[in-house]
Amino acid sequence: MVNIGGILLGLIDIAIVVVLLLLVGVFGWWIIVDLLKLTLPGEVRQLYLALVALIALYMIVALIFGLPSVAIIRRGP
Repeated sequence: MVNIGGILLGLIDIAIVVVLLLLVGVFGWWIIVDLLKLTLPGEVRQLYLALVALIALYMIVALIFGLPSVAIIRRGP
């Protein structure tokens, strides 16, 4: 039985993870490029965005098939 509320919460969780990963990337880019005055090629940014997209795809597939995804905080043993 498909629970629409569970699917919507899962999609919202995926969106939150993607936004947080993008914020981490922007903050890292700001530190490296602006504060440290280092140059990074544009391919680094594209690779990071591809990594974020693959993580989102993994989470969507796990949501669709009901598979467990990686959990940072787990409850009990």
